[in-house]
Amino acid sequence: MGRLRYPLRRIIEGLITLFIVMTIIFLLFRVMPGDPLSIVIDPKMTPEVKEMIRHSYGLDQPMFVQYGIYLKNLLTLNLGESFRYSQPVSEVLAAKIPNTLLLFTSASVLSAVLGIILGRIIAWRRNSKLEYGLTLAGLFFYEMPIFWFGLILIYLFAFRLNLFPISGMIDFELWTLGATTGEKIIDILHHLILPLITLTTASFCGMMLLMRTSMVETMKEDYVEAAKARGLPDKVVRDSYAARNAELPVITAFILSLSASIGGGVLTEKIFSWPGIGYELYQATIGRDYPLAQGCFFILTLMTILAVIVIDISYAYLDPRVSYD
Repeated sequence: MGRLRYPLRRIIEGLITLFIVMTIIFLLFRVMPGDPLSIVIDPKMTPEVKEMIRHSYGLDQPMFVQYGIYLKNLLTLNLGESFRYSQPVSEVLAAKIPNTLLLFTSASVLSAVLGIILGRIIAWRRNSKLEYGLTLAGLFFYEMPIFWFGLILIYLFAFRLNLFPISGMIDFELWTLGATTGEKIIDILHHLILPLITLTTASFCGMMLLMRTSMVETMKEDYVEAAKARGLPDKVVRDSYAARNAELPVITAFILSLSASIGGGVLTEKIFSWPGIGYELYQATIGRDYPLAQGCFFILTLMTILAVIVIDISYAYLDPRVSYD
C-alpha cells in the first residue's frame, strides 16, 4: 500500500508546488513597472485602437479576472499568445525546445560520464598529486561564473583565433545557399562546441567533486573492506563495490540537470545567442512579454517537479536501504 500512497502523495505535493510557483510568477509580472503592450502598441495609434488591442489580450480586465483566465488556460495547457511574435506561445516554445535539448542534454550526459569516471579515480587515489590537482581544478571551474568562462572562450577561440562562430546556432548564409544535410549537421556542431564546453566544464566539475565525496564515504563501508580483505583486484573493488553505490547522488544530480535542460540556461544561451528556451525567457522578461515568459517558467517548473518526483520514487529501487515507509 505504501508503494502506491507515496507516489500519489508526491504527485499531489508537486501539483501544489506548481500552483504556488505559477501564482507567484503571475503576480511578479503584473507588479513590474511599464506597459507590457509597449512592443505592440504604436504611440501614433488612436485611443480606440489601443483599447481594442488591450481588450484582445485581456489586459483591460481586473486583476482577479486575469488570474482566473490565467489558471483556466494553464489547466487546458493554453499558454496564450506572445506579444512579441503574435503567435501562440506553445508554437514558439515548440520551435525552441529541440535547440535547448540538443545543447543541455549533450552537456548533462557528457558531464555525468566525465564526473563519474574522474570522481571514482581521484577518490580511489587518495592523497595523491592527481587527487590534489583535479580537486583544485574542479573547485576552480565549479566556482567560476559561467558567463565569465563563456566570454573567455568566445574571446580566445572565436574572436582572436577565429576557430568557432561567435554566436548563433547556424550560418544563415550557408543554409540559404542550399547546403546538404551533412553540411548542415557539421555547421550546427561547429556552433555547438563553445557553449557545450562552457556548460560541460561547470557541470562535470560539480559532479566529479560529488562523486569523489560520495565514494570516499562509501569506501568506509564494511562490504568494501571485506572485498579488499578477500584479495579482489583494486579495479573490481573500486568499480563493482565502491563506485556503484557512490553513483546514486550523481544520478540524482544528472536527472535534475536534465530537467533544467528543458528550461535552458539563460546565461549560457544569452552569451552565445543560442536560440533556445533560456534565450527566449531572457528576451520575454526584458520585453515584458507576459505569456511567453510565463510559458517558459511553466515548462521549467513542471519539468523540475517531475524530475524530483521521479528521483524520489526511483530511489527505493536504486538503493535497497531506502524505504517508502
